[in-house]
Amino acid sequence: MRTSRRFFLSGASALAAAMVAGGANAQDVIGDILKSSARGNWDDQFDARASEGGKVASTLPIFSAQTVAFTEQAVAQYQNIAAQGGWVEVPATKKLQLGVDDPDVVPLRKRLMVSGDLSQSAGISTAFDSYVDSAVKRFQLRHGLPADGSMGKYTYLAINVSAQIRLGQLQTNLQRLKEKAGTLGSRYVLVDIPAAQVEAVENDRVVLRHTAIVGKIDRQTPIVNSKINEIIVNPYWNAPVSIVRKDIIPLMRKDPNYLKDSHIRLFAPDGSEVDPLNVDWSTDDAAKYRFRQDPGAGNAMASVKINFPSPDGVYMHDTPQQSLFGKMMRFDSSGCVRVQNVRDLVTWILRDTPGWDRQHFEAAIKTGENTPIQITNPVPVHFLYLSAWSTGPGVVQFRDDVYALDGANELQITSSL
Repeated sequence: MRTSRRFFLSGASALAAAMVAGGANAQDVIGDILKSSARGNWDDQFDARASEGGKVASTLPIFSAQTVAFTEQAVAQYQNIAAQGGWVEVPATKKLQLGVDDPDVVPLRKRLMVSGDLSQSAGISTAFDSYVDSAVKRFQLRHGLPADGSMGKYTYLAINVSAQIRLGQLQTNLQRLKEKAGTLGSRYVLVDIPAAQVEAVENDRVVLRHTAIVGKIDRQTPIVNSKINEIIVNPYWNAPVSIVRKDIIPLMRKDPNYLKDSHIRLFAPDGSEVDPLNVDWSTDDAAKYRFRQDPGAGNAMASVKINFPSPDGVYMHDTPQQSLFGKMMRFDSSGCVRVQNVRDLVTWILRDTPGWDRQHFEAAIKTGENTPIQITNPVPVHFLYLSAWSTGPGVVQFRDDVYALDGANELQITSSL
């Protein structure tokens, strides 16, 4: 990971501007930053990699034979770290970031060096310099956190999980990897639940990667091994009984116009439409009806639904709530998987289906009409649970054990706050 002079100077300028507003002189602030001890060299070495490890980003599929091998190497690495006493705890008492000079930066540097995020050559000092900034960002990327370089509460929680606990997490997930790696096929879609991420894989290479929204802790996304056999453009949304009971009925008690405003129609078991005004919403009797939302911009699945056989009735889909993809913890659905930039994924899935190139697909969306498409060559889809793996030497990935399947409370960062 590289940090440029331009990036640092723009950050320094912003900091200086903020200080001016508080009565400080901008030139003095920048001067202090540049002159502060052990802040990295302002020569040709400034742009050197802050880490001795490889790049975090990779086109290597999570469930591949290479990932197994790299994860085995990571287990050996963490066994060694744990045997030597692990790493120091970083005091989580203040917000550390670029430009700060504080004694707590010393344990932070030591911690980042042990995990390979910061080079030993960066030295030990109290300065949160450009090297520490790059190292913190690398650590955040490896842990699925926003790479802003700032030590906030989630980063502190992740960085202070002990080496022994991380070793156990790697060992647990290595077994999951070994069970599935190499068995998913040459072309498939993977949803890694803890990472809230989708991979489209072809010939042992990730060709598309998408941010996802997966199930809440109390409405978990299940393990799935199936084949995508249908794409529905402008889908109807049939509300699951769980959502009817937990969400829609309580909303109707508060606002009798909720169904009408949401373009949701009610159908009896015989297929006849029911007037919501004729339903007693003070009970759960309404759960016996079918709640169907018409296609449109406000539809819960927005433009498209990705279908496959599933005993749990889950599927993948678009969403009108695009802002959710920007959240750090994306465990917000009722079990189905929402996919960011889903049209790119659908175009890839439909590649071998005649007459459904990107142009035709987009045109179908614009009609607003419900259009089912049968896929010529069904694409395998797998919803799996993997919270720790490695895609290269020194590149060890960890994610929140959101469904508490790894056996250590410290790994359930989402539910601990």
